[in-house]
Amino acid sequence: MRLKMEFTTEPFEMPDFPPHAVTARRIVDEAGLEVEVGPFGTSAVGEAETVLAVVDRLFRDTFAVGATRISVQVTAVPEDAR
Repeated sequence: MRLKMEFTTEPFEMPDFPPHAVTARRIVDEAGLEVEVGPFGTSAVGEAETVLAVVDRLFRDTFAVGATRISVQVTAVPEDAR
């Protein structure tokens, strides 16, 4: 099964990316997920076990470097959507 995770980490200060945002992006990149960055968050798609492991690591690592809130939504990707 493939899953799509959509997430946002806060607080978000402009114009620089805060450490928790940089950490979150590094985590999904290192996992090899298909990543899309949008204006209100980031989405990543991959195999279920990988996505679930990334969600766990995202929570642990981004809170550790200053995130105060993480919003996550995980959705099953239909097999015919490949």
